[in-house]
Amino acid sequence: MAMRAYEYRHVVGFEETNLIGNVYYINHLRWQGRCRELFLREHAPQMLVELERDLCLVTTRCSCEYLDELLVFNEIIIRMRLGELTQNRMLLFFEYWRCNGDKEQLVARGEQQVACMRRDSGQMVPAPIPAVLREALRRYAEI
Repeated sequence: MAMRAYEYRHVVGFEETNLIGNVYYINHLRWQGRCRELFLREHAPQMLVELERDLCLVTTRCSCEYLDELLVFNEIIIRMRLGELTQNRMLLFFEYWRCNGDKEQLVARGEQQVACMRRDSGQMVPAPIPAVLREALRRYAEI
């Protein structure tokens, strides 16, 4: 049985490709961020109020392993899962699947480590991950 994942669907545009015609590598990392943002919007909209106040979600590390090229107009699904959750950090795993009809091909995988921080007197201090976000993420946990 496959693990449940949050899915962000995307169609590659010309602006995301390089002179050779394949997707410029940095876009994979942009899509990780977009996937994470849409997850918050859909599953933890209360977090937006916290983020407008003093809460920050700080990406402390991110990576992507490229397995195959993506080209303009490729339809892709970015699947995000929770890998690890600690007091103020979460590790998110991403898989990038190219869709061709009813077939899917894994073309990349990546991860992000995100720290929950609060602004306090001009400094950033660690903060516990809010309960609403913890609960939303647990539905997509690999652990």
